[in-house]
Amino acid sequence: MSRSDPEPIAEPGLLTPRVLIPFLFVSVIWGSTWFVIRDQLSVVPSSWSVTYRFTVASIGMFLLALVMRQPLRIDREFLGWAAFLGLVQFSLNFNFVYLAEHHITSGLVAVIFALLIIPNAILGKWWLGRPIGRPFIIGSAIATTGVGLLMLREYRVAPVGGTEVLIGLSFTIAAVFFASISNVLQVTPRIARFPTVTILAWSMLCGAIINAIIAFVVAGPPVIDPRPAYLGGVLYLGIVGTVLTFPFYFRLIRDIGPGKAAYTGVLIPVIAMLISTALEGYEWSLLAISGAALAMIGLVVAMQTRKA
Repeated sequence: MSRSDPEPIAEPGLLTPRVLIPFLFVSVIWGSTWFVIRDQLSVVPSSWSVTYRFTVASIGMFLLALVMRQPLRIDREFLGWAAFLGLVQFSLNFNFVYLAEHHITSGLVAVIFALLIIPNAILGKWWLGRPIGRPFIIGSAIATTGVGLLMLREYRVAPVGGTEVLIGLSFTIAAVFFASISNVLQVTPRIARFPTVTILAWSMLCGAIINAIIAFVVAGPPVIDPRPAYLGGVLYLGIVGTVLTFPFYFRLIRDIGPGKAAYTGVLIPVIAMLISTALEGYEWSLLAISGAALAMIGLVVAMQTRKA
């Protein structure tokens, strides 16, 4: 390397506070949202539940932008990108997640979603030129094996037939696909020139509008469940599960890349299982213990950083 060549910049490691704190925060909060989503699937069509969630989230994100004094003025080009991000991340992704939970358990959906690490890493290399290092490949292979064991365990205990599992699996894979596109796209220079909160506020607003249109078309006029548990769930998912977490998650994508940031999805089902152990008496099987252990080992291996 000549003296005129720029020095390579080392990625921050997992134990770096600016990575570890948001990584754990996002994982713990999103690990709890799977149970809340399950209660949203009652008398309200899932498309309207998604609409309510992101209506609350878009209002909260604009308020957060004002509190943080983030710029909210955008140009016409960015509005188009915000609409696309709203479509793939906050509309199609979540509509497919909610639909999947009509057919399979929230635990199985959460486990399958952990496979987001694969398309995120591939698209990150293709669109952004983010290298896929050997530790990430080895760690992902280990973690994927663990996810497979967790998936097998959830499949065995799922109280549904094979057809229902295939339908739920298809919806979840579709959600993973759209989430991955959004994860990688928001780091591209045309979008990343705006602050994260600005990007999220406008894309969530666009997503809420798109969700309302979809809900009207597929489910008719709005339906609401007056139960305090449902209304509280909408607020929890919209504010805690969205407004407080997505800025951290998108920042992780910028700091460590979309592949490594998606490792929150590997930790999330394990956290969901721990919460279920405390609240629902979840019983750990050998498959669950083995899968969780391999997922954590893969996480540690994959998160090793490249030397500068």
